[in-house]
Amino acid sequence: MTYYAWFIVFAVVAYFIATDDSIATAFYYVTRLIKNKYSIFQWWVLNNPKMPWVRYSMHRRSMKMAEELMKEFEEKNK
Repeated sequence: MTYYAWFIVFAVVAYFIATDDSIATAFYYVTRLIKNKYSIFQWWVLNNPKMPWVRYSMHRRSMKMAEELMKEFEEKNK
């Protein structure tokens, strides 16, 4: 039953998009806006320092860099 309701909603939206250019343009811009908001949210979740996996990756990257710098420093001071 809900499939028919969703079909009717999408059919009405598709009809309005096909018949009116301004609605088609508005639909295009709204979908771009939603995609943009999603990418901002995704970037924030993946790069927010309050998230545990981001803290872990920053710590791991820093420790690798510190080890490389220590090896380089020890080689130069021999």
